[in-house]
Amino acid sequence: MEILFPILVLLFTISHTQANSNSNYTNFIKSKCTLISTYPPICIKTLIPYSSSIQTNTIKLCDTALDIAINGAKNASDMVSELGKKKGITKYEAAAIKDCITDLKDAVYELKETLGAMNHLNDTDKEFQWDNAKTYASAVISDANSCLDGFSDRKVNPAVKSKISGTITYVTKLASNALAFINHLY
Repeated sequence: MEILFPILVLLFTISHTQANSNSNYTNFIKSKCTLISTYPPICIKTLIPYSSSIQTNTIKLCDTALDIAINGAKNASDMVSELGKKKGITKYEAAAIKDCITDLKDAVYELKETLGAMNHLNDTDKEFQWDNAKTYASAVISDANSCLDGFSDRKVNPAVKSKISGTITYVTKLASNALAFINHLY
């Protein structure tokens, strides 16, 4: 029994310390999302699951936000592509969908370029890389808006337009949150 008590105390201490660390990491993300991001609820919802890998590292926070935006843009591209394959779409819808897919592919490319620039922030040309990251991330938002513009001037089924609009708006919010973090790095 004498040996068991110190082991239990040690296990409790380790468990308590880990819980405090996880709480600190979660609080870090909530704080950054609330103070910096453009869309705090989405920011918190998407980043909290990665709190143990982000910890309190602002670069990891940016990189994770970018990874989430990349996945969001890829998913949006897949969804729009599937809509384009459905029977009964009009030539106007097909043209808008084709343009939107191109915009989303550009957005994925630009998000990856943003991430690439972020990976070079320790280089001698840090300011140049930081500016590149901001430029690429901003371009993503422009591409998403361009996709939506393609549906505003055409005769498109309201259900198709609504589904695409919701998906693209979500990607825009993810990219906007990542850009906000990048803008506040230095």
